[in-house]
Amino acid sequence: MATIPDKPALEGLEKTWDQRWTAAGTYAFDRVRAAEVGRDGIYSIDTPPPTASGSLHIGHVFSYTHTDVKVRFERMRGKVVFYPMGWDDNGLPTERRVQNYYGVRCDPNLPYDPDFTPPYEGGDNKSSRAADQIPISRRNFIELCEKLTVEDEKHFEALWRDLGLSVDWTQTYRTISDETMRTSQLAFLRNIERGEAYQALAPTLWDIDFRSAIAQAELEDREQPAAYHRVAFHRTDGSGDIHIETTRPELLPACVALVAHPDDERYRDVFGTTVRTPLFDVEVPVLSHPLAQPDKGSGIAMICTFGDVTDIIWWRELDLPNRTILGQDGRVIAEAPEVITSEGGSSAYAELAGKTVFSAKKRMVELLKESGELIGEPRPFTHPVKFYEKGDRPLEIVSTRQWYIRNGARDAALRDRLISLGRELRWHPDFMRVRYENWTNGLTGDWLVSRQRFFGVPIPVWYGLDADGNRDYDRVIVPEVSQLPVDPTIDVPTGFTADQRGVPGGFEGEQDIFDTWATSSLTPQLAGGWERDPELWDLVSPFDLRPQGQDIIRTWLFSTMLRSALEDGRSPWRTAAISGFIVDPDRKKMSKSKGNVVTPADILAQHGSDAVRYWAASSRLGTDAAFDPQNPTQIKIGRRLAIKILNAAKFVLSFPVPESAEITHPLDASMLATLDRVVDDATAAWEAYDHARALEITESFFWTFCDDYLELVKERAYDRSTAGGASAALALRQALSTLLRLFAPVLSFATEEAWSWFNDGSVHLAGWPQSQSQAPSQSIDGDPRVLSAVGDALIGIRRAKTEAKVSQKTAVAELTIQAPSEITELLRLAEDDLKAVGRVARIRYAGGTETVVTDIHFAEEA
Repeated sequence: MATIPDKPALEGLEKTWDQRWTAAGTYAFDRVRAAEVGRDGIYSIDTPPPTASGSLHIGHVFSYTHTDVKVRFERMRGKVVFYPMGWDDNGLPTERRVQNYYGVRCDPNLPYDPDFTPPYEGGDNKSSRAADQIPISRRNFIELCEKLTVEDEKHFEALWRDLGLSVDWTQTYRTISDETMRTSQLAFLRNIERGEAYQALAPTLWDIDFRSAIAQAELEDREQPAAYHRVAFHRTDGSGDIHIETTRPELLPACVALVAHPDDERYRDVFGTTVRTPLFDVEVPVLSHPLAQPDKGSGIAMICTFGDVTDIIWWRELDLPNRTILGQDGRVIAEAPEVITSEGGSSAYAELAGKTVFSAKKRMVELLKESGELIGEPRPFTHPVKFYEKGDRPLEIVSTRQWYIRNGARDAALRDRLISLGRELRWHPDFMRVRYENWTNGLTGDWLVSRQRFFGVPIPVWYGLDADGNRDYDRVIVPEVSQLPVDPTIDVPTGFTADQRGVPGGFEGEQDIFDTWATSSLTPQLAGGWERDPELWDLVSPFDLRPQGQDIIRTWLFSTMLRSALEDGRSPWRTAAISGFIVDPDRKKMSKSKGNVVTPADILAQHGSDAVRYWAASSRLGTDAAFDPQNPTQIKIGRRLAIKILNAAKFVLSFPVPESAEITHPLDASMLATLDRVVDDATAAWEAYDHARALEITESFFWTFCDDYLELVKERAYDRSTAGGASAALALRQALSTLLRLFAPVLSFATEEAWSWFNDGSVHLAGWPQSQSQAPSQSIDGDPRVLSAVGDALIGIRRAKTEAKVSQKTAVAELTIQAPSEITELLRLAEDDLKAVGRVARIRYAGGTETVVTDIHFAEEA
C-alpha cells in the first residue's frame, strides 16, 4: 500500500501507473486461466487498428475510450480479457504521407539503391509538390513506408498509454507484417478456391492522383460546380435534331447511345432509331431505360463510356460498346475510337488528345461554339460528384482488369445471409443496424480489392505468358500454402525458374496489392491467431465486441462480416458498439479537410487523462458530441470529479476502522443501502453498454455522499470510542471501496491512486462491487429513505442560514422542521448527526406536506 500524500494531485499519475501496470502485467491476457475458464469466461475485443499515417485526433480518443471503459468493467467482473491493438500500416494514405514526408515518389522501373537517403524528412503534407519528388525504386519506397509507420506507431502507443487504454501491449499486430501477409493471402486463396474471388476487365472508378482503382465503400459525394451544355444530335433520317444537356461535353467522342425513360411521351417515337453525334459524326442508337430522369435537363441523356456510375449500369444492361477515351493518368488517350472515321471527327479528336479532363472540356466547348453545335450558353449549377474519400480530384472511370470478391451485390442468397447475420448481432445503439442493412441492400457491384499501389499486401498470384509474351489470364498460378507469404514480383512460382520471368512461355507476377480493407477485414483472424494458433482462435472467437465509428460501417464492419461469412459461415462477433462523431462547436464533423481537427496530446497534458476519459464516457454510443477546445466544460467537470475523489478518499481514510466495528447507526445503514441500489443500477447500465448512464448514476450518488453524508457523520466518526463512531468509520470505508470500483472504468488513474492507499493490488483487478441482491450474506438492513430525508433537511438548514446571510458555521439555538409524519420518524433516527453538522442545539418537529426548515433562532454569541 502506498503512502497517502499530503496534497493529492492528478499530475504525474499517468506515467506512474502506466509503468506499474506494465511491470505487473495488470492487463496481460492470462492464457492459462483463459483455457481453464473456457470461451464463456473470456471477453475478447476486435479493436480498431488506427491508420498509422499522421496523427491521432480527439475523435480517436472519444471512441477508443468507449471501448476501454467497457473492457475495464468486464475485467472487474471476472472475465479474462483479450484486448489486442493493431496498426493499420498499409494503404494509400500511408503512401501519400511518405511521399510528402520524404520528398519521394515510387517508380517501380528503377533499381534498388541500398545506400539511398531521402532528400529531407518532415514534409508537411501541403507544400511538397509531386513534380519536386525524387523517383525511387519500389523497394526503397516500401522501406521508407516501413520506417515512418514504425515511428508513427510509437507515438500512437505513447498517447494510448497516456489515455490509460488497458490494452495488452504484448498482443499487437501490423497489417504489413509477414504474419499478416500470410493470413491475408491465405484467406484470399481460399476465396479463389471457392469461386468467391475473380478477375475481370471492367469499368473502374479511378483516382488519377493515386493512380489506383477505388472501391464503392471508399466513395464520398462532394458538391462541385458544373454547367449544362446543350448540344444537338442529328437524326440519321434527316428529320431533325434531338437536344441533350450534358455536364461532360469532353466525353462526346466516347458517346455510345442516347437514353430516355420508357414512359417519356416526348421520345417514344425515336426509340429504336439512331442519331449522329455532333462534331464526331458517329451513329448511335436512341434507347429507353427506367433510370433515365425525365425532369433532368432535356429528359434525354447521352451514354458515354464512362462519365458516371449510371453510365456503367446503362452500358452493362443495354449491352453497349466500350469506347473509353480516358487513360489512367486522367488524360485523353492518343488513339481515337475506331468509329470516328470522318475527317472532321478525327481532327476534333486530335484537338483533345493528351489533354487533362479540365483542358479537354474547355477545348471541346470552344469547338462546339466554333461549329455552331453548342446551343445557347452553358448553364452553371452545383451537383454531387464522386471522390475517393481521401482524394483531391473527382474520380474518373476507366476500363481496367481488377480482382473482386463477391459481396452479395449480384448474389441474392449471399446478400440475404449477410442481412441475417447482421440481425443476429447485438447492436449498440440498435438503429445502427439499419445503416448496415441499407449499405448491404444498396451494393451495386462486387468488392474491388486490388490496388495499383506499392505498400501493402501483395496479391499472391502469377500469370502464365503465351508464346508472344502476353499474360494468359486463364492461367492464374497460385502458391502453395507452405510458400506464404509471397511477393510475386520477387518470388518464383513452383515449376518455374527465375530466368523465365517475363519471357514468352514463362510467367509474370501480379504487381497489384490488396486494398487496405481487404486486410483490415481480417482483424479478428489477425489478432486471434486464425490458422496460426488454433487454441487461441477457439478461445477468443467469435469475438465478444466490435467497437468502431459509424462512418466505417460500410467499410470495416461490412467487409469483416463478409469475410467471416464466406470463411466460417458466422458473424465474427457477438456485439457491435458504434460511437458517434466528434463535432466542432458549430456541430460540423471534425475532419482534416475542414481544418477543424483537434489533436489530443495538449488536451491530455493540460487537463489530465481522467478528465478527458470522463468527457468521452459522458456521451452515449451512437451520439455525436460537440467539443470546444477553448472551453471544454465537460473535461473541466471531469477533472474536478477526479480531484474530489482523491481528496474524499484521503479524508475517509483519516478515520481508522476498529476491528470490532459494525454498522449500527441507521444513517450509515441507509447510506449503504442507497449505494446498494446504485451498484445494481450502474451494473445494469454497464451490461447494456450504456457507460454514460452508469457514470451518471455513480456520480450523482458520489456528490450526495460527499456533500451530505460525509458532512453529517464526520463529527461522529471522529469519536472512535463509541459504537456510532466505529459504525461511521466502517461505512465510510465500505462506501469508498465501492465507489472507487464503480468509478474505476472511467477515472482509471485517480481511482487506482486512491485504491493503493489502503489496498494491495490494482483496483482494476479487484472484484466488481456486488449488491445485496447478488451477495445476500453482505445484507445490511438499511432504509434508503433515511439518507434522503436527512439530506433534504440539511439542505433546508443550509438554505435558512444563507437567506439569513450568516455563515454555515453559525450556531443555532433552535429550529423547526415541518414534514410529513413518516419523514419526521426518519429524521429522528439521525437527529444527532443533523444537529452536529448544522450546529443546532434543539430541533422541533411540526406537520407539513414537504420538508421545510422554519423558525430558526441563532444562538447568542458569547
